[in-house]
Amino acid sequence: MKLQSIFDQTDFVHASGTKEELQVANYLKEQCETLGVPAELESFRVAMGEIEEAHLYADGMGIPCKALTCCGSGSVEGELYYMPGTDPVSIAGAKDKIVLMDTQGIGFFTYQDLMKAGAKAILFQYGNSYYPHTDIDQRDLREAVVGEEKKVLCAMIHSAQAVELVKNKVKQIRLEIRQKEYDGESHNVIAELPGKREEWIVLSAHYDTTSLSHGAYDNMSGCAGLLGIMEQMKGKELNYGLRFVFCGSEERGLLGSKAYVRDHEKELRQTVLNINLDMIGTYMGKFIACVSAEEKLTHYISYMAAEVGFPIAAENGVYSSDSTPFADHGVPAVSFARIANGNVAPIHCRYDVKDVMSMEQLQKDIDFLTVFTGRFANAAVCPVAREIPETIRKQLDEYLFRKRKEA
Repeated sequence: MKLQSIFDQTDFVHASGTKEELQVANYLKEQCETLGVPAELESFRVAMGEIEEAHLYADGMGIPCKALTCCGSGSVEGELYYMPGTDPVSIAGAKDKIVLMDTQGIGFFTYQDLMKAGAKAILFQYGNSYYPHTDIDQRDLREAVVGEEKKVLCAMIHSAQAVELVKNKVKQIRLEIRQKEYDGESHNVIAELPGKREEWIVLSAHYDTTSLSHGAYDNMSGCAGLLGIMEQMKGKELNYGLRFVFCGSEERGLLGSKAYVRDHEKELRQTVLNINLDMIGTYMGKFIACVSAEEKLTHYISYMAAEVGFPIAAENGVYSSDSTPFADHGVPAVSFARIANGNVAPIHCRYDVKDVMSMEQLQKDIDFLTVFTGRFANAAVCPVAREIPETIRKQLDEYLFRKRKEA
């Protein structure tokens, strides 16, 4: 398998719920079948929005913006309130205001707090004031964030424009949005290498991108990793079967992996481990393992990596990727990544392209991951305890908005 061709064939934006995302899903299915491994697509619902109009006025002057999909339609006017913090005093000041935040998005508890405080609308900011491009990312107001609260109009502006609003002490903001909201579809691609036991190791990686990114690093690299492992493991006698899940719509809040664990809940009882790949194979960067399982697995990874001569930093925790829904459903999980400096290999922007990828390093990463996968696939009994430590459960509760993070 030529790794470079995977990046060449997917060198375009393929965001959640779009025809381009489906195009990449079908491409990955074909790659599995080319390797002689049957694959299928499983669809799941995603909330979508088609923006028809979006206008933002600051003291009467038009400001470039992108409305968040799924935030509703209408118009709202009010006083601008710049809110750099989310402490109770800051939140209290949002009453009857249009809030400008320092962030690119919003979490569940902050949104709930702002709605209870009476915020009229929310503005976010994207980009760097000193970069030549003035891109504005297209984001969505997630259902998991809104919860039982009402929707308010939301939009993204460029950071340079946000600075100007504060610097010029803008008073009044008017935001107008018209969009068509509908139920769309995204897909998981699933392929299997059977083993002797009726138990599985699930390997996962997401293939969707954000609205500006070609997603070479985040995360076609992980998908290439799955295909590379599949190629090396096919035809071998395995004790535990290997199920490969290429997840759609991860960038919208892990929607693909959440759909998988929901739709395959009974099969999770026969799933002994999840191995997730999210961003590997860059020229520079530290290889890490984030283990959502017992500490023994973390130590094992460190020992094994030392044994085979592969530098790695392993620790227990919750990783913001598709391993999280597995761990939340009681499946021991580990996410592997090669974390590069954002100035070398940035993500979620126009600079995440195939040029940041090293095919040589990617192959080395795949070779290590294949050895790791092979040891567990051929274990007499999977040694990892099927229990999630309390410390990890606490982090899962916080990550999935069931509990607030302790101050």
